[in-house]
Amino acid sequence: MSHFDNELNSLLKLDGPTGGPAMRWQRKAKEVGGCANVSMNKSLNSSAITSPMKVSNRSFGASKTPSKTPGGNGKSKTPSRTPGGSIRTKTPGKGKSKTPTRTPGGDRFIPNRSATNFDMGSFKLLDSSAAGENTNPELMSPSKLEYQRAMAENLNGDLMNSKILCYKNKPPSAPEGYQNNLKVLYSQNRTPGSTKKTVRHIPQQPERILDAPDMLDDYYLNLIDWSCHNHLAVALANNVYLWNAASGDIKQLLQLEGPEDYVTSVSWITEGNYLAVGTSGGEVQLWDIENAKRLRCMAGHAARVGALSWNSYVLSSGSRSGTIHHHDVRVAQHHIGTLSAHLQEVCGLKWSPDGRYLASGGNDNLLNIWPTFSATPCNVPIYTLNQHQAAVKALAWCPWQPSLLASGGGTADRHIRFWNCNTGVCLSSVDTKSQVCALLWSKEYKELISAHGFAQNQLVVWKYPTMVRIAELLGHTSRILHMAMSPDGSTVVSAAADETLRLWKCFAASEKTKKEKSALKAKFPDSTIGRRQNIR
Repeated sequence: MSHFDNELNSLLKLDGPTGGPAMRWQRKAKEVGGCANVSMNKSLNSSAITSPMKVSNRSFGASKTPSKTPGGNGKSKTPSRTPGGSIRTKTPGKGKSKTPTRTPGGDRFIPNRSATNFDMGSFKLLDSSAAGENTNPELMSPSKLEYQRAMAENLNGDLMNSKILCYKNKPPSAPEGYQNNLKVLYSQNRTPGSTKKTVRHIPQQPERILDAPDMLDDYYLNLIDWSCHNHLAVALANNVYLWNAASGDIKQLLQLEGPEDYVTSVSWITEGNYLAVGTSGGEVQLWDIENAKRLRCMAGHAARVGALSWNSYVLSSGSRSGTIHHHDVRVAQHHIGTLSAHLQEVCGLKWSPDGRYLASGGNDNLLNIWPTFSATPCNVPIYTLNQHQAAVKALAWCPWQPSLLASGGGTADRHIRFWNCNTGVCLSSVDTKSQVCALLWSKEYKELISAHGFAQNQLVVWKYPTMVRIAELLGHTSRILHMAMSPDGSTVVSAAADETLRLWKCFAASEKTKKEKSALKAKFPDSTIGRRQNIR
């Protein structure tokens, strides 16, 4: 009863600020400051985890001053509400006083420092503590700690143990060939790397297609060759035709008399005025192109002559019997040497540009490197290379490195191999996935082109020494058996079993080279530098 009387007396008193109950901020001030702070921190911490965006937008500072009531006129305005929700008024009178803006510890926001743990911040967004559970690791059970650790590893992986800044480990090295894109911002005299032309244009269609009826589908023969005077010799059955690439004229050079005879190989001398022709009867004929006349017929082979190669005035010929003959075309007794190391047909034969080595490939899967000829030639090769697993027909010497030889194997091998003929070491090899029938080096670029048979029937341009495929030229419907290059080195002609010849302009000279050649020609219009005297 005494409690009710006290409450009733407090309500009847009129000497207080408003004659009513105490203000909310006054009641809070009477409470214990420490307990209020702890409770508010807990509530704020919970709300910071569950809805961080709302907490960041909410103001926990001092409340605004309520609207004033004019004193001395007997009028008063409706008390205004503070952001905390309590009603605050002013005491009527002449003097003016302001409502306290801050309590000793009730409304000031004190953030919980555990919420700023950046290492675990992303995990705590999904932690079960959002539901109101205790987040102090010291008060958690071991099973709860293990659960949180497993969840953190699954959600963040290695991010839990990593830092934004690390001073112990060195930065990873850039991959080989990497170029910083920001480098172009500071280059003034150089073309930006993004605008450089990395790969030159190679036409994918042949420049011209010629019919070649009755071309023999025989892997072991060599039936086309291109002279320095721009004449292309093509052997079709028992005939040899000459095509003038400059004018387009075609003329028949010869026709074998025997009904069963056929032409097995053709090869131009370096000067381009004589053509050597091998036949199925084992003969080697020498023809004068200007007069369309046969100069001599050199016998000696016991089987067909499928490969020919010139070294100055000496003509080397390889036959089906496995022997190689050297012929000095200047003298009556033309036969000056015999090489016998192959067990089967010789299908590839090439002299090096400097005349030091002769490379021969045979159907016995062997590649032999021979020394230069002499009055008493040695019958033993310098190197016998047996890495190929099929017949070796495709042979090509590098024009800028005379001791570098490229060789290609047949269907069972399919590899292009590169040899250092000074040491006999295989420098590298590449699997072409197809039969290699012919190889040619470019005179303008560090590239080579290969002709393939089963089963792709395509030409492939390779970048040396990386052996990256630059282009693939398609069009032939049967295996490409032979290749030859134009005198200027810009065009390659391919002959296939589909009885067509296709001309590909795959090594066109660059603009810089064209300007240099035109300037040299203008300076020396009648120059004979580099020409060799014709053999008469």
